[in-house]
Amino acid sequence: MTSTPRQNPAPQKHPNQITPQITAQITGLYETHLPVADLTRSRAFYHDMLGLPLAHELAERRVSFYWVGSPETAMPGLWEMGSAPLAMRLHIAFRMAAADIHRLCDQLSQRGIQPLNLIGEKISEPIVIGWMPALSVYCTDPDGHSIEFIAKLPEPPDPDFGQGPYSRWQQRAAPARG
Repeated sequence: MTSTPRQNPAPQKHPNQITPQITAQITGLYETHLPVADLTRSRAFYHDMLGLPLAHELAERRVSFYWVGSPETAMPGLWEMGSAPLAMRLHIAFRMAAADIHRLCDQLSQRGIQPLNLIGEKISEPIVIGWMPALSVYCTDPDGHSIEFIAKLPEPPDPDFGQGPYSRWQQRAAPARG
């Protein structure tokens, strides 16, 4: 029995879709915006706890922007919302080096921030998302937004792994000993 490589079907073009030439030029996410209940509390989390430098603040509009990486690389904007009883919880992911992800659970815990996996369970070591594969640690900000720290791994994907602790990923990848 021979197997043929699986090929991706040709993408269906929507009448208003941007041409492939433009989408091929997109290399990353520059900014995202999060609604927050208390800008002062959120500033303390993003600046003081995570260490993101302030890029710009519009006090009259209750908005703060923070740099991720070097200035002008990427930024989240935090927008204080009114007193409406509606809450919106969003997700952002910060790219980091794998070595930094390995230290992150301890660093978050030392700051009183609970490290989590992608389904919100407490963890003490990074998880691996097998289909990528990538190291990942999550936490929540004061408004319940899902904050992820992620580093792609150089190994081949293993979709059957699902998601689990890095130590289990290493055991899976280790050669069998006879």
